[in-house]
Amino acid sequence: MEGQSTTHDLDIRDDIVIKRYRSWDRREPHREWRALSVLAEYAPGLAPTPVRADVDGDPPMIVMSRMPGTPLRGTTMTEEQTVALAEALTKVHSAVPTEVVRTIQPAAWGPAAAVDKARLWAEKQPDLGTDPRVADAYALGTAWLASADPDHLTTNPMPPTLGSSDNNSANYLWNAAEGRVHIVDWEDSGQSDRAFEIAELIEHISHIDDFSDREGILDHIHLDNQEIVRVRDFRRVLALGWFLMLGPAGPFASRNPPDTLAKQADRILCLFG
Repeated sequence: MEGQSTTHDLDIRDDIVIKRYRSWDRREPHREWRALSVLAEYAPGLAPTPVRADVDGDPPMIVMSRMPGTPLRGTTMTEEQTVALAEALTKVHSAVPTEVVRTIQPAAWGPAAAVDKARLWAEKQPDLGTDPRVADAYALGTAWLASADPDHLTTNPMPPTLGSSDNNSANYLWNAAEGRVHIVDWEDSGQSDRAFEIAELIEHISHIDDFSDREGILDHIHLDNQEIVRVRDFRRVLALGWFLMLGPAGPFASRNPPDTLAKQADRILCLFG
């Protein structure tokens, strides 16, 4: 998800985690409990196991198993970790039957919202400074956003998949003992688009803290020609959304290193290269 504010409190114990929600307007507790329950049935071990919950409490609360591992954010991923991350994504997108996925509400963050948000920020014409590469990225990106190309992304031609809808790399835990990746934080999860979820992991602004490019997972995920194009175009939308919010007056300028805007501009230029 695009925000970075804390939406919950965690009480982390030896074998369980108690999560108490600070906000639940997007039905976060219900979303997380549903996702954990479904994954416990169809992909056990991938995500925390649900223990008990009071999803309608004040505040709502979920108790789940504590997953072993360390966050991938801020790391240099090895080839083993990259393969394990790709396997975790493939499993979450394929293990839950389509008929079950269709019973789950749409994810809180998805293709239509991403396209709308990027276009909204483009219309604001944010001040992005005077760096010529930033200006080139802005011109190229906003021209594409104004075209009809992004509109095709809002209709999913493929069966829906379960998605976490928050692909911050901090939500992916490397379990060195088992050589696998676990996925935590399902509060915005729901029915989603596989290509969007893959692109969102690669382009989430958490990449700015990483020392390896998440793009490497694409070498280990099977995509047909149509999905390759959709992942590329979703990456453009998502990268542009972050880029347009990184100007001096943007909501994320103060939360990232000073060179983040220039790095994001280079990312835009590469995606359109």
